[in-house]
Amino acid sequence: MSGIWLGCYAILDCYQNCSLFLVRDLSRENKRNELRATNQLEEEMKTTSFDRTGGWMAILAAVAGFLYAISFVVLKDQLLYSLFLTLLGFFAFVALVAVYDRLQKIDAAYALLALLFGLIGAAGTAIHGAYDLSNAINPPANVPAGVMDLPSQVDPRGLLTFGFMGIGLLIFSWLLTRSAEFPKTLGYLGYLSAILFIVIYLARLIVLSPTNPILLVPVLLNGFIVSPLFYLWLGIALRHEPVMQSGKMPMAQKA
Repeated sequence: MSGIWLGCYAILDCYQNCSLFLVRDLSRENKRNELRATNQLEEEMKTTSFDRTGGWMAILAAVAGFLYAISFVVLKDQLLYSLFLTLLGFFAFVALVAVYDRLQKIDAAYALLALLFGLIGAAGTAIHGAYDLSNAINPPANVPAGVMDLPSQVDPRGLLTFGFMGIGLLIFSWLLTRSAEFPKTLGYLGYLSAILFIVIYLARLIVLSPTNPILLVPVLLNGFIVSPLFYLWLGIALRHEPVMQSGKMPMAQKA
């Protein structure tokens, strides 16, 4: 009888030891998972070299956009405003790729759609500026009256420069407001700039007179204030490491 009890005690002791080892193993595994998650989060929170490059390009886009507005509205110098418009397209092209890289974790499909619209818009901006720049450097001779007033075949009335860029910026701004890595106010500022871009395209399509308030007001507002401020703020945000909010990973915020 005593042998039976000894056997039961041995089995119970073995069970307790196994349970203890199992709990310890689970605890170690949980700690390892937490450590891996922490390391992964730290890697995601670090800025890459392309983030910093994109940040500088966004800042330069802000400067080029502001100088374009001054050259176009105040100085009325075709050579200068064409040059700054061309540079704006190049700088914005790189900056938008950096923004896409940050926002694709929010919604990859919409981020890609915004990138495509934005890149086409940035390329159209550079082409538009380069076309005007080539005419400013070597003015065409013996051009029939009214030919220079015809819309561009590549960027008619700013379809790419203002229309496509506005749509791309609208989608990017929506993603910015859902991201914990960027200030929500930056996304709202992007909304305003995107709407002004689209209004400018529609106004250029319908109203040809540059002095018409329907066209002039959004041009002045976006050219001198909203767009340069947006690109400047975006550049600063890209150059800084993402700020983790409430210890959570920098994923999408709830709408």
